[in-house]
Amino acid sequence: MRSSQGLTVPNDVVQSGCQALDKLENNSRTVKGAKVIGQDNEALALVLQPLKHWSKGSQNSCRDQDIFSSNQSLRILSNLVAAGAIHSSGLLDEIMCELLGFTAAVVDLKLFDCNDLIAKSFSIIRMLIDSSGSGIGSSYFGHWVALVEIFSQVVGCNEDASGRVLYESSACITILLSRVSRGLKESASTLAPEGASAPSAMNETLKQILEHAITSGLVDHLCMCLATSGSSLISGSSNLLRAACEACRAIWSLIDALEILFVKENAYMFPLYSMWSHSLLRLDIRDHDRASMVGKESAKIVDALTRAFLKSKAIQVAIYYCLHQRLEAAVSAGIQLISRCCLHSGIVSSVVCGLPSSLPVTTVVSGGADGTIVSEIFSILSLCALSSNKDPQTGEISNMKSKFTDPNALLLHSCLMLATVAQCLKLAGRNSALFMLTTSSKKQLSRLSILAHHISSDDRMRTSLPPHSASAMLALASILSLETGASVESSISEIAVPLIPRTTTLCDHLKTLSGDENEVGPTNLMGMLSYWHGLRDGCVGLLESRLRWGGPLAVQQLCATGIPQLLDLLSNNQLNSSSRGRDGDGTKDRVGLSPVGVVWTVSSICHCLSGGALIFRQILVRSENIKLIADLISDVHLKLVKCWGGPGGGKHGVRDIINAVIDLLAFPFVAVQNAPSLPSANASVNSGFLLNVGSPGGRVCLEDRDMVKAIEEDMGKYIKIILEVGVPGIILRCLEHIELKDVGRPVAFLAKMTGHRPLAVQLVGKGLLDPKRMRRLLDCSSPRDVTLDVLMIISDLARMDKGFYEYINGAGLLDSLKDFLTHEDPNVRAKACSAIGNMCRHSSYFYSLLARHQIISLLVDRCSDPDKRTRKFACFAIGNAAYYNDMLYEELRRSIPQLANLLHSAEEDKTKANAAGALSNLVRNSNKLCEDIVSKGAMKALLKLVADCSVIALNPCRRDAVNESPLKIALFALAKMCAYPPCRQFLRSSDQFPVIGRLQQSPESTIANYASVIMNKVAES
Repeated sequence: MRSSQGLTVPNDVVQSGCQALDKLENNSRTVKGAKVIGQDNEALALVLQPLKHWSKGSQNSCRDQDIFSSNQSLRILSNLVAAGAIHSSGLLDEIMCELLGFTAAVVDLKLFDCNDLIAKSFSIIRMLIDSSGSGIGSSYFGHWVALVEIFSQVVGCNEDASGRVLYESSACITILLSRVSRGLKESASTLAPEGASAPSAMNETLKQILEHAITSGLVDHLCMCLATSGSSLISGSSNLLRAACEACRAIWSLIDALEILFVKENAYMFPLYSMWSHSLLRLDIRDHDRASMVGKESAKIVDALTRAFLKSKAIQVAIYYCLHQRLEAAVSAGIQLISRCCLHSGIVSSVVCGLPSSLPVTTVVSGGADGTIVSEIFSILSLCALSSNKDPQTGEISNMKSKFTDPNALLLHSCLMLATVAQCLKLAGRNSALFMLTTSSKKQLSRLSILAHHISSDDRMRTSLPPHSASAMLALASILSLETGASVESSISEIAVPLIPRTTTLCDHLKTLSGDENEVGPTNLMGMLSYWHGLRDGCVGLLESRLRWGGPLAVQQLCATGIPQLLDLLSNNQLNSSSRGRDGDGTKDRVGLSPVGVVWTVSSICHCLSGGALIFRQILVRSENIKLIADLISDVHLKLVKCWGGPGGGKHGVRDIINAVIDLLAFPFVAVQNAPSLPSANASVNSGFLLNVGSPGGRVCLEDRDMVKAIEEDMGKYIKIILEVGVPGIILRCLEHIELKDVGRPVAFLAKMTGHRPLAVQLVGKGLLDPKRMRRLLDCSSPRDVTLDVLMIISDLARMDKGFYEYINGAGLLDSLKDFLTHEDPNVRAKACSAIGNMCRHSSYFYSLLARHQIISLLVDRCSDPDKRTRKFACFAIGNAAYYNDMLYEELRRSIPQLANLLHSAEEDKTKANAAGALSNLVRNSNKLCEDIVSKGAMKALLKLVADCSVIALNPCRRDAVNESPLKIALFALAKMCAYPPCRQFLRSSDQFPVIGRLQQSPESTIANYASVIMNKVAES
């Protein structure tokens, strides 16, 4: 018999097969009958017979009778599998092969009428995989390859509007990959008996399946499934939503399996723990791709998914609805996929918050509105809270619609995703919690409150720190950290402070650490909430927020209980205690601080420094503590942080830990900067200004003068300690680990240390003025603050001691200084003039070099600079350039009329004093410029200045005003000029000369003396 479509089917098979199948179908509907059939090979062969000819026949279509008999076979098989009637692994493999062959043949026919057959066949395959026990035999690799090939065809050409075929096929992929993931977890948590080969063989099959999944393009097909589902959802149909959920689960199972395999075979520790444990990571630190921290293969999968997610709105919609559907397995998978995409690309965090793609990072808008993925996560957290509310009498969940079988696991992953999104926004420079909480105060309170609820709702919090509660802490802390440096004011801090646990409560939680010893994954590593987040991160993050916003009371509470504890978290004491525990080998991280947590811990300690002189001494006036803090910015730890693949790692993480440590170490310098004794009266008080902004040390200087006095008293001890630890050299090496745009705070600290001679000596000895380093720091692309601080460093060193001149010259700075004299920024021009002036302060060492580099002419031009500070320091530099000899007099001749003009102008008294001093030095060493001094109006300007100031000088009640005026310097200059006849002649003939005679009666002895010297010299001629 031959069908009209040309598929040949023997009549006897059709007739006898249909009759037998009718009987078998009736029997298979009972458990007893199903078990009988399942043990009858002839009966099973008869069941499979209608399916076999599909893969053997022509590739044309089929008759209704063929579809009918195949449907009967599939119904019987479904009943058999559902009843658990088939136990033989060999028989299972045979049935799987027949089903896969049948499905491949039917899919290849591309017939709409056969979609029901395809869906049923996939459904049975899924049931067979699910019921095949815990082991995966070697035959499963063949099944997997066939399954992936069929799935790729289904995704590419399926036209089933009901979505059943796409759902069932993707579900088969999901369940097999989840079996692989589960098998790897089980093998990682158990040790096989000696000589056993089965686990090894099974692991090999699992690895083969994973390798094929990576190389076969499966992820692209799963992304296509998501895109197709998303497009259907956008058009208003939800038929493909189940398929989207399964695609999410499949991708997550694949990533999960690859991560488990990588962590099983590789050491995985937080950088802090690696440093203290002297692990292999420390011995062989490689600057490898950060994305490979949980394996390069999983990174490839995440990369493919991330690119597809960012490119396709349909995929974004599909994942959103997977979360919105509230199917627990799909929700968990979707959350973890988004978390990893955020870690892979910071752009994803903006997308999940619903931020415009073209939004500048500094522009704050309302994010996380309804309809965004972030909004869905907060909704899921609310459902987790309902799922945890049990009836006190029955123990049953009160709201069955909100029931999750494992709400704590869902809570853990949801909070970790929120933390990851917040940390990625922070990394991108988006400093505002409004990006996640919207601008609605009602939503802000609701979302922060649900996190606070999950922090405090667990009874175990009293004795331990369970992972799901720690993750809620981390999410809240990460969101609140977005407010640090925010450019737009918000009420977030007012809303958040009452929700943060008390300081003493947080300190109690820091003492506890809990992890599920039986769980395979990050939390089984004790200190890890995930591969990227520490169990104690959130606790110290909330502590930092409370200290930042809670005022003196929060600081006092922590100082009373928690300072030693915070320092211990950063030390190897935790390592020593863990090595004495039952783990013995010390391979489990009991500290629980990721790089982000370390930064928060250091920041918390820094806030505590304002708690009083005693706290300052306990923390910073102890060499062991300074050594502990300095180790955090050692080469070893910074390299570990740079290699870290999660938040707080990479070049930005290196920058953050360096900045946090510097804020702590620089606290005393900031606190006493404006005090009269430190730094010295001759040193600049505005060096390292970047460290003053928002520093607790700056607030102390304004609010607690007694503490500042105590810090001043201990400053010598503190400087001695940081010299012993070698902090100056460590800070210099930090510059090598960060980009030029991020060196602002380290250079600011260098500028502050340079103001103290012992530190300056060590800094110069450690290579502060290395030519290569100076070229980098003074590059045209260097941040403005860095340029200013480097100029201050040069200026302070030159002012301090002529012994530094040789090192300054060796730094090769003169070309840069020349350029800075014409810089567009007036502050740069002013500091360049100041540096040149101090380079001429102690000797004529630089005179010839200044002339060689043609700097003097530009220096003279600065006397008429539009900026008043530049004019002041230009006069200072010219005066020093003329002090030791007359080598530069000819070049300086052009400055005389400009100096004279400054004496006439409405300048600061200090500028006039500098100008008068410069004129004095221009006649100090020879008479080369005497004619110009007279002819260009310099002496006339000096006499006019003397006359203007004489009224105050003759008033016995105005001594303070006299000391601040330029009168003394002007008289001193005239006294120097009187050494030369042309100058004496001009003085004698001036109608203002009598003023000098009257000044001999000044109550100020110096003024009276200078006036007498002038009168006597003029009288000699």
